[in-house]
Amino acid sequence: MPVFTSLRAFVPALAVLAGFMATAGCGPAASPQQGNAAEEEVVEPGQVPASQQTVVVVLGDSLTAGLGVLTEESFPSRLQYLFTGEGYEEVEIQNAGVSGDTTAGGLRRVQSVLAPNVKIAVVALGGNDALRGLSATQTRENLVGIINTFLASGVHVLLAGMEAPTNLGEDYRTAFRSAYSQIASDYNGRIRFIPFLLEGVGGAPALNQADGIHPNAEGAQAVADHLYPTLRDMVDELPPAPVSR
Repeated sequence: MPVFTSLRAFVPALAVLAGFMATAGCGPAASPQQGNAAEEEVVEPGQVPASQQTVVVVLGDSLTAGLGVLTEESFPSRLQYLFTGEGYEEVEIQNAGVSGDTTAGGLRRVQSVLAPNVKIAVVALGGNDALRGLSATQTRENLVGIINTFLASGVHVLLAGMEAPTNLGEDYRTAFRSAYSQIASDYNGRIRFIPFLLEGVGGAPALNQADGIHPNAEGAQAVADHLYPTLRDMVDELPPAPVSR
């Protein structure tokens, strides 16, 4: 080090002592200023520091994953565009959709989507429960387990309801719909609720793929437009993130 070089020129004995201290692990400590600089987040220009990010995770099935459309055409991706377009640079939408997933599958993997910056979760599951004719009671219990896991971690929840196919009979459709509305009633004031994820999209040929189940690109945009106002309100109601210095 330059300081040792200078000392060596005038006091040779100090160089020997300095070498001994370095070998023993007793060298000069970094200044507080140096330590703080090393701990600061390194942020690229135009990026939001990780500590200030607001992550919105969408826990869903193939409707969320975007089966049959491009990744950027899925409704979570369209939500990202909506937030970014209105200047919400801190908001990051994470697509946690798994094709074929049920509420039971969502309950099994809910822990895996939790992270420090996840502030909001959209629970968009149940369509496959109905297609498989699972009991409405099972669906409700699984959804309650998912919601409780998020709430216990301080994550705000938006529950998006689903509808059962008409071929399963009116009794089943009523019970299935009631499973969501009952949860909304039980958690009134604690979660947000949208009765039907595919409002205006389900059953509309122009907004769905050939299977009549999965939205096409236009349908996915309509789903995003449907969810966005509620999600934006939830983001606006979050406490301010800590400011990096």
